[in-house]
Amino acid sequence: MKSNLHFILFLLIPILSFSQTPISKKIYLDSLWNETTEANHKYYRITKSYNLNQDSYTVSDYYKSGVLQMAGTSKTKDYLSKEGQFIFYYENGNKRSIANYVNSRPSGKQFDWYENGQIKSEIEYLENQNGSISEISVNQFWNTENVQKVIDGNGDYEYSDDRQHENGKIKNGFHDGIWKGYNKNLNWSYTEIYENGKFISGVSIDSSNTEHPYDVIESKPKPKKGIEHFYGYIGKTFNTPKVQGLKGKIYITFVVDANGKIIEPKILRDIGYGTGLEAIRVLTSYGNWIPGQQRGINVRVLYSIPITIQSRY
Repeated sequence: MKSNLHFILFLLIPILSFSQTPISKKIYLDSLWNETTEANHKYYRITKSYNLNQDSYTVSDYYKSGVLQMAGTSKTKDYLSKEGQFIFYYENGNKRSIANYVNSRPSGKQFDWYENGQIKSEIEYLENQNGSISEISVNQFWNTENVQKVIDGNGDYEYSDDRQHENGKIKNGFHDGIWKGYNKNLNWSYTEIYENGKFISGVSIDSSNTEHPYDVIESKPKPKKGIEHFYGYIGKTFNTPKVQGLKGKIYITFVVDANGKIIEPKILRDIGYGTGLEAIRVLTSYGNWIPGQQRGINVRVLYSIPITIQSRY
């Protein structure tokens, strides 16, 4: 009996070790960072140890060329939930920025560089008492000629990326006076007024030359009858499979378009038995939302939700 026991243990040990071998997952992403096919991708993402249940996962994004674009840690493996320090790179290999995140929100100081390696800025994300980001302070800024234009929170600031450009005065770290900018992707411009860091009002002009006054820079989409009604609808309408002991979470993303319609639902993870397709059916059967806005103009917004399933059978 003793020798047989040893033999059984000998067989189990290598099987257990093999099952715990870390396996990475690779997905392809388009120019808007939505998952796509290999033929249409602009970036790709590697999530290490994807097959293991961990508190965090090492995630790296790459340009199509294979050059590292981003490196950091995610609290989840099926979608990016940023936590801790992230480093971003230009495609020439130079560092683009270093930032820290808490629950996917930037927190503390962020340092940025131009593509040629020259220092660009030091900004700081300030938190309020409930832990959310309340203000962004511009501490230092150098223009493309390597002339420092903001010194210890005072001066002229200019920001530009792939999507937008804006410029104005910085006073004690914050926006002040008249600011002007434009959105490169959506082809609209805007003028805003600030006073000691507080946003007062703004007017945007869209591609058809129509003006849109606004008193809130950005608003998220929301169900017309409220978020509680939305979740209640999902709970009442979702047909849970009659499978004994079935439970878990479905992760799904969708877009609320500029008209408030739910489109492009995508299953990130389901628990089988058609639960992902049922989630899509329920979502797309729900009525329209109040669309999200940026600077008074309706925009598409990507939304993600988990749906918890527990069979009663």
